[in-house]
Amino acid sequence: MAIERAGQILTAAEIFDLVREDLQRVEKAIDVEAVASVETVTTIGKYLQQSGGKRLRPALLLLCARFAGGGGKTVIQLGAVVEMLHAATLVHDDVIDVAQTRRGRPSANVQWGNHTCVLAGDWLYMQAFQVALRERNFHVLDLLIGLTQMMVEGELIQLDRIGRIGITEADCMELVDRKTACLFSACAKLGAVAAGADTIMEEKLGEFAWNLGMAFQLIDDMLDFTSRESTLGKPVGGDLKEGKVTLPLVYALETATPAERRPVEAVLEERNYNTWPFADILAMVERHGGIQRTRERAQQFTDRARQIVAEFPDNPYQRALFTLTDLVTERDR
Repeated sequence: MAIERAGQILTAAEIFDLVREDLQRVEKAIDVEAVASVETVTTIGKYLQQSGGKRLRPALLLLCARFAGGGGKTVIQLGAVVEMLHAATLVHDDVIDVAQTRRGRPSANVQWGNHTCVLAGDWLYMQAFQVALRERNFHVLDLLIGLTQMMVEGELIQLDRIGRIGITEADCMELVDRKTACLFSACAKLGAVAAGADTIMEEKLGEFAWNLGMAFQLIDDMLDFTSRESTLGKPVGGDLKEGKVTLPLVYALETATPAERRPVEAVLEERNYNTWPFADILAMVERHGGIQRTRERAQQFTDRARQIVAEFPDNPYQRALFTLTDLVTERDR
């Protein structure tokens, strides 16, 4: 098999081949655990599960667990936990952002309404913790509680900054940390814990995944400007339309003229591109190097993640983690 080639980088397909059976078990676990006594909650959970997500977070947890020498039921259950937590955050984010689409389909809040989706997201959160609680591991719960607090605080901070043009690079990095990188890091740490790894291994894998998550979100922010709706699964330019000033725009605004800033201010105020088309904003961002600088910043996090992985012993799982960094920075959605 391709995964037995010593010392060679694996392809994306080969990465997922390493944990394909485990991912299938995670899917089955979610099928079981996402059944609620209220049918609507179950229906929303199924809708999210069938929406075509990449399952990157549980795959990361599984790869880290395998790398650390572990497997078994605990790893599968924790894989389901992180995917359910991720789904809960997506439901809540779409309500807060008044999103219309998610992964190329109508978002859950469009299908079932805000009130129902907030409660369904709450249920998914609590059910994820219920599953985690069965492991009777305080460290697992500590990681999950800390993660949830970080993500909620990140959402609150983002809400406070909605519509503001004076966002800094440090502001952006804080949100990327709280909303994305901390979840990646927690996935890696949970994989290590489930495998019985020591604290040093857990922290190293967590640091690797944190850098991976930072790069992932920065590329995501860049793709919001440069991708196409059919590829991205949601409208391009959606962040600015929702009042969010992300890193590509922050970099561009550093050298933009007052005349070039005015269209951005107008979109932030009007929350649409009726007065100023998105193409004008994109041209300004590209002209001032916002896209290129964001890619370079993401690459710095990717390079750090690779440095950490390079310290690990060579095996198929180590090479898979290394290749994940390429998948994150070279993706188009």
